[in-house]
Amino acid sequence: MKRWLVMAFMVLAATFARESMAGVCQGKFANPITDICWSCLFPLTLGGTPIMTMGQEDTGNPDGFLCTCTNPLRIGIKTGFWEPARRVDVTRTPYCFVSLGGIKLDPGIRAPEGEIRLQQDNTKQSNYQVHWYADPILYWLEVILDNPCLETGSFDVAYITEVDPTWNDDELTMLLNPETFLFGNPIAQAACAGDCVLSSAGFGSNALFWCAGCQGSIYPFNGHVQAHVSHVQASSLLVQRMTAKLHREFLMWGTSGADGLCGIYPEPVMDKTQYKYQMLYPIPQTEKINGRCCQPYGRTTAIWGAGKSYPYAGEDFAYMIFRKKNCCLGVGF
Repeated sequence: MKRWLVMAFMVLAATFARESMAGVCQGKFANPITDICWSCLFPLTLGGTPIMTMGQEDTGNPDGFLCTCTNPLRIGIKTGFWEPARRVDVTRTPYCFVSLGGIKLDPGIRAPEGEIRLQQDNTKQSNYQVHWYADPILYWLEVILDNPCLETGSFDVAYITEVDPTWNDDELTMLLNPETFLFGNPIAQAACAGDCVLSSAGFGSNALFWCAGCQGSIYPFNGHVQAHVSHVQASSLLVQRMTAKLHREFLMWGTSGADGLCGIYPEPVMDKTQYKYQMLYPIPQTEKINGRCCQPYGRTTAIWGAGKSYPYAGEDFAYMIFRKKNCCLGVGF
């Protein structure tokens, strides 16, 4: 009898192992009411003066109160806020759309499966696919009406790495960011420790643009994580890499500071301080730590990421990105 029980257990274990290796697609439609940390919208500033902070972190805002723009012609007040504008999936399974409820498509174009590999020196490396969504949620939910500062549009899949040959090939990636070899040395990587400290206390340093704070190196712009510490750390790193990659491709633009008052502007090197992010899946990050439930790029995942992943169904991720927006809010002529 015991032999039969052992055999049955081995068959079940082998079945579940095959399913895990096959990469069963997991995901969830985020509830915009309960799964999004809406306090991340703040601080709200007018004329550089905080009007409502809700205890949230902020970057600098343009000085002065009034502003003018020429295209289109308008006069207004300098405003600043954090706009939820993008959503990101980080998945082990190609064509698995985590934010769309775990739907898996098969377009017939092969892409590598995600994996975590243990190296001979007992360190880990990993590989993931990333999906980038345009998600101007304030606009399509009609939370705020008739505000020219908000990005318009609908929820849409904007970029998938499965069809990008540079995402899975280190040599091809060099065509997009040839400066990678400058930052692959111990001295440059050691400097990232300083960025880790800065981003964990506030916002990271744009002077250390090759660093992703405590998550590792922004370079190369692909899905290979050379120092995999945890699922949350690796997925957070790829969120930052994907943002930097899209800035380099001029698919993401600058929106903050004095240059952003009258519209977006080209920014081929990402401004790290322009972004905060929040986990949506597998566990929505809505419980506040020190009054906050989102964090700047580069902040350590040791505290907020604890317990946010689990085996099998909790190893794919979805994040909401909040983007700093400075705008000249006023009347056009």
